[in-house]
This record gives sequence, C-alpha cells and structure tokens, in this order.
Amino acid sequence: MKILVTGANGQLGREMRNVLETENPNNAIYTDINELDLTNANAINDFFKKNEISHVVNCAAYTAVDKAEEEKLECDAININAVKNIANAAYSVDAKIIHISTDYVFDGTAHRPYKESDKVNPISQYGTSKRKGETALLALAPESIIIRTSWLYSPYGKNFVKTMLRLGLEQSETKVVCDQIGTPTYALDLAKAIYKILTSHQWVEGIFHFSNEGACSWYDFAKSIHRIANVSECKIIPISTEDYQTMAKRPFYSILDKTRIKATYGIDIPYWEDSLFNCINRIINEK
Repeated sequence: MKILVTGANGQLGREMRNVLETENPNNAIYTDINELDLTNANAINDFFKKNEISHVVNCAAYTAVDKAEEEKLECDAININAVKNIANAAYSVDAKIIHISTDYVFDGTAHRPYKESDKVNPISQYGTSKRKGETALLALAPESIIIRTSWLYSPYGKNFVKTMLRLGLEQSETKVVCDQIGTPTYALDLAKAIYKILTSHQWVEGIFHFSNEGACSWYDFAKSIHRIANVSECKIIPISTEDYQTMAKRPFYSILDKTRIKATYGIDIPYWEDSLFNCINRIINEK
C-alpha cells in the first residue's frame, strides 16, 4: 500500500501524517501545492505512475467560505477541477480514493441529523463547489469514498478553537453566533477513522458522514473552549446570525447522522467535548 495524502499542510493533512507515521511509517507520501499542483492534470498523472500510488486521501480544499463568494474560479479550481484530475489519475493506476467533503452541501433547514441519502442544497459558493466535486468524483471514480465532516479543528492552521483561545487573551468580550447548530470535529479523530477505513478488510464505496458525537451552537462551542482552557477574562456574548453578517450564508442546522460509517467500519466516535479537551491540552503543551 502506497498512500498519497494531498493537502498535507492543512489541519486534516497534518493529523493524517501524525497517524500514518505512527501506525504505518514509510508507506505514505505527503504533498501540498509546493510538491504537487492538483490543478495540473499532467503533473498528477505522472506523479501517480512514478510513485505507484495505491490509495489517495484527498485533504486538499479551498475552505475560505466567505472569500469563495468572490474567488469563484480559485475555489472551483481546487474543489472541482483538482478532484477531477485526481479521479482520472487514480483511475489510470487503479488507485482508491478517500475524499473529504463538508456539511455545507446541505441548506441547514432540517430538524434531524442529515443522512447521506438526504437531498443536498448548498447555499454558498463553497458548498456548491464541494457538492460539484462530490458528483464529479463519483462519476469518474465510482468506487471512491467521500466523507462529509463539519466544524473541523486541530492544533494546526486557522480554526475556531485557536481563534477563540487568541481572542480570550486579547479581548474583554467577544460575540459569537448562538443560533447555528452543528458538531465540532477534532481532525485527529477523523484521521484515525480514515486510517481504519484504509486498513479495513473491506472497501465500501459511497458517501459517509463523520463528526464527533453530540451537538452544540457556536456559542456553546466557544464557552467550552474558554472553560477547558481556563480563560476567564473574556466574556462571550451570544448573538443571532442576523446580527453577524457574512458574505456567505451558513447552514443553521448541520448535524450529521453517522450511523453508516459506524455500522460499516466499526468506528467508535468520541463525544465532542472530550475531544476538545484533548486538543486544547495539545495546544497548551506544545506552546
């Protein structure tokens, strides 16, 4: 098995490296834009053949949700065109693909956790591009696995947890939306789930959902971050989405039903606050 991890410098990519280097060293290649331009089809085809790739974990994505409303071409280049290039290159060498997608393919109007079979209806450019990436991948490489996730965070890069920790030290108060409901996902937990799929005795294609267990609002999430990190000098003020205007619309409700991935691959998923505690301890200890 030779595993290619794309987007290896991002949150999930770096956690995939941590898992693979612990569990399966010397059998993975890690690339980001400097090592492999995913928008260059010829470069990808050559890379796959030269390195005898058997599996791809595509963590690469354009994730700047608000900027995507203005940078449509840049967003589509990574979230759609690059996915097509990976699919074609993988097909040429008979490699299997695990591709990461998002809860933003849904419009957030549901009142129960979203199943993989539920109707999609993205309400942002980012969500639209990720859905088009899904459909392109399934058309070109139907044996692929797509994992939709939500509210991803880790000790790496930019994310809500690190932002709240920073603001907790810099400001006396910060306003956080209280009427959008979802589930935070610790990137390390997702990386471990992906590794379990890669090393499973079976390969079941199609779409799966993964997030940590439980649900909360962004306000609840922020309060838990400060409580776990013992941040007490910054007051978190709940506000409505209407009072926090952004360029891109966000789903009001984006809890994912994880029944399929748990039943198919026997994955045990931790509760979101337990994982948040583990991540914050890492952030504090690594300073």
